[in-house]
Amino acid sequence: MEHREPAENPESDADMQETAGADHCAEEPAEPEQALTKEEAKAFKKKAKAEKKDKYKEKIEELEDRVKRQMAEFENFRKRTEKEKNQMFETGARSVIEKILPVVDNFERGLQTPVPEGGSDAFMEGMNMVYKQLMTELENIGVKPIKAIGTEFNPDFHNAVMQVESEEFESGTVAQELQKGYLYHDTVVRHSMVAVAE
Repeated sequence: MEHREPAENPESDADMQETAGADHCAEEPAEPEQALTKEEAKAFKKKAKAEKKDKYKEKIEELEDRVKRQMAEFENFRKRTEKEKNQMFETGARSVIEKILPVVDNFERGLQTPVPEGGSDAFMEGMNMVYKQLMTELENIGVKPIKAIGTEFNPDFHNAVMQVESEEFESGTVAQELQKGYLYHDTVVRHSMVAVAE
């Protein structure tokens, strides 16, 4: 039987080593690719986190703005309600004062009436005390009489019903007061009815 040598591999050991080396080199870039992918994933996560944070920030700013608007609206509502309440109170107070003023007028007329002979001074003193108390209480709530006699005629405070000749007062000055006028917190409740010097 004839002994044959095994056929020589066309590729030498050196060639095999080169091929192995080449295969090895071909696999090496896979590692940097994986590292790059990790970096990209990390960057993507970071970006996503930043976007999420921005969305939360926008939402917080939107809610803060809404709260500020509601607080401003509530403050405006509170001020408006307070103003309306004060106006209602002022209107009610003026209405009551207007109804009390004729009573004051009657008191003054009664006090100016001379006491008949044999009349009681004590009664007149009592009337005078009640009148003074009434005027004090009116003054305490902001009601005060308008100055008229001797002052220059002012249509904001005086209602002229006639003109009279007067040696005592200059022309255009209030010479007589026919009905007393009153102010309530510097607002006219009733104009003074006056006669003006010619």
